[in-house]
Amino acid sequence: MELDFFNRRATVRRYSDSHHVTDSELDALLEAATHAPSTGNMQLYSVIVTRDADRKARLAELHFNQPAAKGADVLLTFCADVRRFGKWCAARHAVSGLDNAGGRLTAIIDASIFAQQFVTAAEQNGLACCYLGTVPYNIAGFAEALELPAGVIPLFSVSVGYPEEGAPAPEPSDRLPLSAIVSRETYHDATEADIDVYYAHKEQLEESKRFVEENGKQTLAQVYSEVRYPLELNLSLGRQLLEAIQNPEK
Repeated sequence: MELDFFNRRATVRRYSDSHHVTDSELDALLEAATHAPSTGNMQLYSVIVTRDADRKARLAELHFNQPAAKGADVLLTFCADVRRFGKWCAARHAVSGLDNAGGRLTAIIDASIFAQQFVTAAEQNGLACCYLGTVPYNIAGFAEALELPAGVIPLFSVSVGYPEEGAPAPEPSDRLPLSAIVSRETYHDATEADIDVYYAHKEQLEESKRFVEENGKQTLAQVYSEVRYPLELNLSLGRQLLEAIQNPEK
């Protein structure tokens, strides 16, 4: 097996100012991504391509001006989309059964698979990508900026470009050992001893120790649960996402 590409891949957040992604390159990659698995072959997704400088600046603001958003050559916003399928049904004397929580969940799954196939194809062909997970924190804001109608839910963006010239290649992020993720036949519920093993490498990284010190915490888990992804932030995210999934008017 040849897996080095996957084992060495890393997110890139800074892009070239001189080497741009052409429309034909982007379309070829998106076409390849459409061949990703899809529920019932319905392709319940859409992607909004943003190149215009003013529109990119507006989206970057919604993304809290992250460098990957501000410096992207192209911004792609991937959406769960049950609207197009519903219009097809209406035009063919059928009633769509997808404009509800179940159908929209299916669309979220489809859109996620489509996006990952695009990212893999792009990175295998020399481009750099970064997922921007800030969209669910402000679904209404992104929907307004992208003029999304009811039945289309923005999920996340991917910044795309050629890597910045002369920048060192980023190192792959640390990952939990396979034993933490894979259960054989039935689910293995981790013991406290297992947790010590699973998270030992992550907790011993110098950057992890720095995060703990900078945030005045005692453990890395506290940084994640109290600073980066606190309860109220996740409750807010959940409320917005549930409203978008359950409300057929949005």
